[in-house]
Amino acid sequence: MHMNIADASAAHTDFAHLRRLHAQAVRDSVALIRRVTPDDLSRPTPCSAWTLADLLAHMTAQHHGFGAAALGKGQDPAHWSVRPIGADPVGPYTAAAEHVIAAFATVESPDRAFALPEFSTTRTFPAARAIGFHLIDYVVHSWDVARTLGLTYAPGAELLRAALPIARAVPDGDSRLAPGSAFRPGLAADEGADTLEKILAALGRSPHWHGPDPGATPRDTTC
Repeated sequence: MHMNIADASAAHTDFAHLRRLHAQAVRDSVALIRRVTPDDLSRPTPCSAWTLADLLAHMTAQHHGFGAAALGKGQDPAHWSVRPIGADPVGPYTAAAEHVIAAFATVESPDRAFALPEFSTTRTFPAARAIGFHLIDYVVHSWDVARTLGLTYAPGAELLRAALPIARAVPDGDSRLAPGSAFRPGLAADEGADTLEKILAALGRSPHWHGPDPGATPRDTTC
């Protein structure tokens, strides 16, 4: 069955809207990372095995990888490699963030194939789904950074409404316990939880994380 003109127009509008919300999520992360100082880089994060420096290196690498995928080069693992962030992460992170936003802006079809070797080496993913992956990652990682720094993270309601179904669509179960899993098994959201707290709980983060207790075994997401 072929899509009619009206359906095609609606799909294009929805895809453009997704890209705008994605850019918002990424630029929210940039605003937070501009607050990072060299002394902050050794701080523990909600990602149990990572310091803030590790988290920012991961976030920067993912921008490069997804940007490459949007430009038809995602199959090359070199684009996904994680490199040390350095003592001043703001410049490299901001450049990587603007790179992925610009790369996504070149993608006109929500069905364009993205190679995402960190997700699968045997299949590709439609652009709309791939951009959704990246969007939800940066909503959650922005929260990680804000919580690490003791800052407030209050993304727009429209972004959160779009992010919640993406978070809930991420497969749950034992696969999230595997080494290198992006998220820990989902948690039950508190009664009266707001949209951001529901997103965090769905992806295995406790909205109440305020840093590890001395001597405690890390138990939050490995990111």
